[in-house]
Amino acid sequence: MSRWMPPEDSSWDLVFQYVCFNDNCPYYVEGWKQMKEKYSHHCSYRFRYDPHTGQMGPLPVWSAGALRGRIIDQGKDE
Repeated sequence: MSRWMPPEDSSWDLVFQYVCFNDNCPYYVEGWKQMKEKYSHHCSYRFRYDPHTGQMGPLPVWSAGALRGRIIDQGKDE
């Protein structure tokens, strides 16, 4: 998991969250198939955890490189 900063115009507080940027993570890999089959969209999601609120859930992404520019530090992907 890597520390990640939400965009300023998001509805989240501007405090870091943890996001799994491991491209081999089953959650991310299966997300491509799930979104294509259920919604006919070419996108997926990554696992997100907000340590300040305890909230967990999907972070939508449209490519493998999407949102990586907001990683605060590389951390260890799991």
